[in-house]
Amino acid sequence: MIALDAKANNRLAASYFDGRSAKAHTVEVWLSGDQLHIAGQAVERSINISDVQWPERTRHGRRIAHLADGGLVQTDDSAAWDAWQQANGRHDSLVVKMQQSWRTVLASMMLLAALLGAVYLWGLPMLADAAVAATPRAIDASLGQSALAAIDSRLMLPSQLSAIEQRRIELAWQQAADALPPGTAPHWTLVFRKSRIGPNAFALPDGTIVMTDDLVKLVDSDTQVLTAVLAHELGHVEHRDGLRMLVQVAVLGSISSMLLGDFSTVLAAAPALLGQAQYSREAEHQADVYSLRVLKAAHIAPSSMVTLFDKLAEQRSHGKTRTDEKPEESLLGIAFASHPTDADRIAFFKQAQP
Repeated sequence: MIALDAKANNRLAASYFDGRSAKAHTVEVWLSGDQLHIAGQAVERSINISDVQWPERTRHGRRIAHLADGGLVQTDDSAAWDAWQQANGRHDSLVVKMQQSWRTVLASMMLLAALLGAVYLWGLPMLADAAVAATPRAIDASLGQSALAAIDSRLMLPSQLSAIEQRRIELAWQQAADALPPGTAPHWTLVFRKSRIGPNAFALPDGTIVMTDDLVKLVDSDTQVLTAVLAHELGHVEHRDGLRMLVQVAVLGSISSMLLGDFSTVLAAAPALLGQAQYSREAEHQADVYSLRVLKAAHIAPSSMVTLFDKLAEQRSHGKTRTDEKPEESLLGIAFASHPTDADRIAFFKQAQP
């Protein structure tokens, strides 16, 4: 299709479709007053400009005008169409002009990335804090029960520690927790499991603290070290970090669903995430502060937690924790100390020594 010179006679060659058949009619179109005129063989129409939709211009591709009755006018000669539009006083909006500029598009992408980063760093924690504060404690109990069932089915096996050994550790922990002022410690329940993910301890939202046989063996059943670990996990219960993490996962999943599609698999995996939680630096530090509070109340040396990190470092230096897994795959939760780093946490407990 060859377009007429827009500047010469304000007319443009185009194809017209009436919206009822697929047949294209060769026509000329021009603007006069508030009317769009379409003329060609067996075609003679005048349409109010208000009944015409002008899609935003793209850099390449055909140009189209949609008519209110379902018809349309189009041309493949985008340059002629654009010149015709400008000759008739129809100019691109600011948005379209920005879309045509690669500099503007690049700047917009950078601004969006910065905005998403700010939301992740500051907005998401604030939203999670507000959601946690508004969530009844009864929800924690329900989440804890469902999470433990999911974790047992995927990650854990029944403990092989003797009942006597389990009771010994529990009594030592009970004595330390009782040293806190009455009514200040959150409800807790200690359970033992044989783990498929190595030395580990983690707390669920309802106060259930899971300790693995591998962790007990790692520290040679030292109840003071185990008490330090349990106190750290009780700190996560006190601050409701498990619920906060799930809120953040749900929010990020919602954002991802808007950008990338369905996130139902993320929500389905949420209970198991509680068993492999890697909390933020701030959450880990606050849990360490709580642990130190318990240790001091129970007159246990803060160096007990340092012993844990020494044992972990020793295990890492020996390579694989089991014949079928890598160290980084097994050291999760309290045992995977990347938030913050081992050095920072060791320094914290060493500085707390009397």
